[in-house]
Amino acid sequence: MKLHTVNADSAPQAAGGYSQAVAISGAERLLFISGQIPETTAGDVPREFSEQARLVWRNVFAQLGAAGMTFENLVKVTIFLSSREYAVHNRDVRREVLGTHSPALTVIITGIFDEKWLLEIEAIAAE
Repeated sequence: MKLHTVNADSAPQAAGGYSQAVAISGAERLLFISGQIPETTAGDVPREFSEQARLVWRNVFAQLGAAGMTFENLVKVTIFLSSREYAVHNRDVRREVLGTHSPALTVIITGIFDEKWLLEIEAIAAE
């Protein structure tokens, strides 16, 4: 499988370590990851946003690993934030965990199912 990032010159450029679009060629399978939450298997939820964000990404990576994939297979990520105040922290943690990998990205500010959760992440991966 080959990923090709697309950032049209005639549209605003991506700012913040993501791609405006990702083209996939030669993919044999897709993985759709449901919204992952900032909760441990024991049901614990950290209080700080950055800790929650790292935990959610660990949960995303766990789903990828169970499917025999890694974060490099991510092609589209949607992040739901409970408040705009977490936008910069969210970007920083995302860059920390993904490095230079830049999938297509959407960030939405919205109410989240459990008020303890400050974010939720769903994703699509391909190989």
